[in-house]
Amino acid sequence: MAKGKAKGPKGKKITLKIAKNSIRISYDGGRRLDLSKMGITTFPKCILKLADVDELDLSRNMLKKIPNSIEKFQKLRWLDLHSNQLEELPKTIGTLQNLFYLNICNNKLTTKSLPEELNLLKNLRFLNLGLNCLECIPTSLGALQELKELGLFDNLLTTIPNSVRKLPKLKKLNAERNPFPDSIKKEECVDPIKRIETLYLVQEKDLCCSCLKTCQDEKDKMNKLKNIIPSPSKELSFPLLLTPNSTAKDNQEQWRLKGEDP
Repeated sequence: MAKGKAKGPKGKKITLKIAKNSIRISYDGGRRLDLSKMGITTFPKCILKLADVDELDLSRNMLKKIPNSIEKFQKLRWLDLHSNQLEELPKTIGTLQNLFYLNICNNKLTTKSLPEELNLLKNLRFLNLGLNCLECIPTSLGALQELKELGLFDNLLTTIPNSVRKLPKLKKLNAERNPFPDSIKKEECVDPIKRIETLYLVQEKDLCCSCLKTCQDEKDKMNKLKNIIPSPSKELSFPLLLTPNSTAKDNQEQWRLKGEDP
């Protein structure tokens, strides 16, 4: 008996009706198409008929590819593709000129699979490239002059180009857990002040034992760093809160924009 080719997982079929029922209203009144956690393996062509949405969430599926037809979503301001199996991005993503939030964290992207057209997203404020297989960051990303937050954590980076590190509006840069060589001080790759700003405040009761220990370790590190960096004139106080946790790989929703207009 001849052996057939091994078939990949059969994903859920998304119909236009399902897609229409998945449209939500975002905090600012925009229309958000939420198809996250749907077991999708192939980009559903039917959603091209809903290309006038403002936000598109395809996160936590099993997508390996986004088609060139993504260019149909010209009104798109917010695109979440995190936690898929993406090995490449289409060049047409550079046509989404209204995009200000792009999350492609936790995929299988390499430096070669990042299209040069990413640098055309002139209005981009938030970009998450964490948890991929990037060996270097293209210097062309320095063209993203409006960028405020950049995630580069858990990749294979050995350096960060100055054109990216010195972006004029960059406030948060997370490049933790990359194999920077010993000859390069961490402070040269990630500004200490910006590293502090990437930490997230959570209540102790919301953490498991493992995360709590990680948080306490991070808090100890921050206290040591605090002794190095000059104290501000007025200390901020966060009672009953811990300061850690950009380390848990299972928590992939830290980059969801809240309450900030483009």
